[in-house]
Amino acid sequence: MGDWEQGKEIPSIRQLAVTLRVSVITVKRAYMELERDGIIVTQQGKGSMVAPDPNLGARLYDQELAKHIDRVAQLGELLGLTPKEVASRVREATDRLTKDRLTKEYS
Repeated sequence: MGDWEQGKEIPSIRQLAVTLRVSVITVKRAYMELERDGIIVTQQGKGSMVAPDPNLGARLYDQELAKHIDRVAQLGELLGLTPKEVASRVREATDRLTKDRLTKEYS
């Protein structure tokens, strides 16, 4: 999510496990998932580094947004809202954010 730059070498599995005080197996699984998702690349003998994909951040944010939208839809359903009512509330929230941003920019 932007903590490490593209192409930057990341800590070894053992090093990160010690730093975080977690199992090496836990870190290894996390690295495997990150590599599967294209977030990091690992080269034998060179270690792991952040993938040099300029669209990676956008993809991660898009995935995060999709999760939140799914959750909003679930909560709307629990509240008995129609899809139009849920969409209206989302629109109102984005309008508020835009208004707040513009207010800060021109203050």
